[in-house]
Amino acid sequence: MTRDAEAIAKAETMSDDARSWSRSELAEHVAARLEADRERLRAEWQRSGPTRHVAIDDVMPEAAARALADAFPDPATMMVRNTWRERKRVGVEVKDYAPIVNDFLYAFQDERVRRAVSAITEVEDLEADPTLYASGLSVMLPGDFLNPHLDNSHDGDNRLYRAVNILYYASPGLGEDGGGELEIWDEDVREAVKVPARFNRLAIMETNQTSWHGVAEIKGTAPRLCVSNYYFTARPPGGVDYSHVTSFAGRPERPVLRAFMKVDAFALNLIGRLFPFLTTRNPHRIQDED
Repeated sequence: MTRDAEAIAKAETMSDDARSWSRSELAEHVAARLEADRERLRAEWQRSGPTRHVAIDDVMPEAAARALADAFPDPATMMVRNTWRERKRVGVEVKDYAPIVNDFLYAFQDERVRRAVSAITEVEDLEADPTLYASGLSVMLPGDFLNPHLDNSHDGDNRLYRAVNILYYASPGLGEDGGGELEIWDEDVREAVKVPARFNRLAIMETNQTSWHGVAEIKGTAPRLCVSNYYFTARPPGGVDYSHVTSFAGRPERPVLRAFMKVDAFALNLIGRLFPFLTTRNPHRIQDED
């Protein structure tokens, strides 16, 4: 039996009862799914653009995925981000979440999953972030959006470079015409490749100095549910040191906002360079309790 066949067989022997899925079993299932399609996914990763990315469907047992969707926290209890840059609800209050939500969140940080992602992306020494700095859960409701942006170049301690985004979509009611696609923009933020946020899909994308991405406006009535994790490395992507805070750009069809956001991004990066400690005070992170 080949290694890929063994991975598939191992995943298929696991129980499909969502109540019996432990964090370790969820991680094993994801790792086996990625390992089984490793060569195809690696090839897709290498030829994708404008930023390298790949999407994998049916990455979790469907019963577990639906149980996660049912257990998502009430959007009214989450932190609201509502500016010209973005509108969404986010959360990292893991102590308040149902066990299955925590298990999904941290299953993607398991060493087996990180090794499988590393094999696909060929990015070595990936490290997860248990503090969930700028990651965790997000809920986007009708009318919500996320303008094109570059993620903060580093982790919450300004120690490691952000290298890979891991985005799991848990929205069973979000159809192909409901909006909410992951938009991967070119370097000039003029054209975008769209990746639908299909239920039980995992999107993996690299992050660097030109990895502009965003989320299309939610058009339907179903919410967009996402579990996100970021992987970091000690070495900068591309081999050249750099640093920037999260920086937004306007969409091509909105020239006035586009010009304003260019100034906004310059100001934010200037503040980040002058006062780097401010980036560690992001409330979207699990804080140490005294």
